[in-house]
Amino acid sequence: MEGETFLWLVRHAPVDGVKGTIHATDAPADLGDRPQLEALRQRLPQDAASYASPSRRTVETARALGLEPRLVPEFSEQNFGDWTGRNHDELAATGGGDYAQFWSDPARGKPPGGESFEDQVARVRRGLSQIGAGAATLVVHSGTIRAALCVALDLTPQAALRFVIDPLSLTRIDRLATGWRVVSVNQRVA
Repeated sequence: MEGETFLWLVRHAPVDGVKGTIHATDAPADLGDRPQLEALRQRLPQDAASYASPSRRTVETARALGLEPRLVPEFSEQNFGDWTGRNHDELAATGGGDYAQFWSDPARGKPPGGESFEDQVARVRRGLSQIGAGAATLVVHSGTIRAALCVALDLTPQAALRFVIDPLSLTRIDRLATGWRVVSVNQRVA
């Protein structure tokens, strides 16, 4: 890929739904924190390409930031398969050995009918390769940002899961001719 790429990765606004739930792609965003959205919008580059996962919450967040993003399926959150729409506490109580086994190795574990975080890293790597030189804003999920950091820092997927990525936070990474550079992670813009 020719040229350098400067990426502003924004985690979507909080989900407008029951906390502790593994949300489906159609879960809406809670866009009530207007001051934070405006502060974040002010920090994003002007005239940059914009991308988002096709999930409702990322698209709604992108539009609240004044963006009309290209939707990239590779930037979707990890697919939790049969667990989607269910609450973590409920799964811990009734999920049997599959749920406990998943959390013993969350980088390689696959929920029933879902994908592992390792799978998500490979998918995000493909998505990042589609972004050309210049500035780009990506409105995506916490797992997508962790996967991008995994790629940029050449981490194991298990190590990348240690990053905390809060809603409406900003992470900055650059793809340079000589490799990747991490500018900031999980920055709360005020």
